[in-house]
Amino acid sequence: MDSFATFASFSLLLLLVTMQCEAQLSPTFYESTCPRALSTIRTSIRQAISRERRMAASLVRLHFHDCFVQGCDASVLLDETSTIQSEKTALGNNNSARGFEVIEAAKSEVEKICPGVVSCADILTLAARDASEAVGGPTWQVKLGRRDSTTASRSLANSNLPSPFSNLNDLISSFASKGLSARDMVALSGSHTIGQAQCFVFRDRVYSNGTDIDTGFASTRRRQCPRNTGNSNLAPLDLVTPNSFDNNYFKNLMQRKGLLHSDQVLFSGGSTDTVVSEYSKNPRTFLADFASAMVKMGDIEPLTGQNGIIRKICSAVN
Repeated sequence: MDSFATFASFSLLLLLVTMQCEAQLSPTFYESTCPRALSTIRTSIRQAISRERRMAASLVRLHFHDCFVQGCDASVLLDETSTIQSEKTALGNNNSARGFEVIEAAKSEVEKICPGVVSCADILTLAARDASEAVGGPTWQVKLGRRDSTTASRSLANSNLPSPFSNLNDLISSFASKGLSARDMVALSGSHTIGQAQCFVFRDRVYSNGTDIDTGFASTRRRQCPRNTGNSNLAPLDLVTPNSFDNNYFKNLMQRKGLLHSDQVLFSGGSTDTVVSEYSKNPRTFLADFASAMVKMGDIEPLTGQNGIIRKICSAVN
C-alpha cells in the first residue's frame, strides 16, 4: 500500500507539473509583469507595415518559418556564431526571409518599459497577428508565455520547411507532422493572398506549358521572370488584390492562376479541392479558419517555465 501511495502521489505531482506547464501559455501572461507590452508591440508593427505594406506578409511567413523548426522559440531570429548554425541561411530562408529588423525594433521598444520580461518568441507570434489585422485580415487572441531558444538548426530548417515545389501529399505530411490538418494547411496557405515571390521559385511553372496553369497568367508572369536572368525579380502571389488580405487567392487557384507549384496543387483534382472551393465562396469561413490555424501553429512545441531564456536582443543569446 505504501508503494502504491507513493506512486499515486508521484503521478499526481507529475500531472500538476504538466498542467502548470501547459497553463503557462495564456493571453494574460504579461498582464501584471508588462501590461503595456501588447500595445507597444502593436504600435511598432503597425508603423513598420505603414512604411512597407509587404512587411505584413513577411512577418506572417517569419512566424511560420520559426514554428516549423524546433517549435515557436524564435530560433529563426538567431544570427550565425561559432556555435550556432543560423536558420537564416537555410534554403527556405536565405535571401528571402524578411522582417528581422522589425521584430528587433519591437523588442527594443518593449525592453525600454519592461527589460528582460517579454520573449522574442512571443513578440514574433504577436507580430504575425498584428500584421494580419493591419492589412485587413483576421485577428485572434494570442496565448503568451513562450521563452526563447539558445540554439538554432539550419539542418532542421532545410528539412522541415515546406518547399514551393512540394506536391500535395508532401504538404499534407509536413503539416501533419506539426499537428496541423490538411484544412489547416489550406487555410494557412491563404496567407499567400498577400506578399510576393522571387522569380526563381516560380520560373519553372510559368514556362512549363502545363495544363494546370492559365496561359494568359503564365504569359504575364514571364515578363517579370526571364528564362535565364532576374532570379530575385518579384511578383505578387495574388495578382488581383496583392495588398489586401482576402479570399482572392482561392479564386485564383480555381482559375489555374496559382503562382507557386505548392499553391496550385491545393486545387488540382486532389483531396483539398473542396476546401479551396469552400474558401473561394465563403470569405468569413476562410478568415475564421485562418485565425484558428494560426493559434494552433503558435502552440507548436513552445519553450515554457524554466526552459529557454528571455533574450535581451533577438538575434543573439544573452
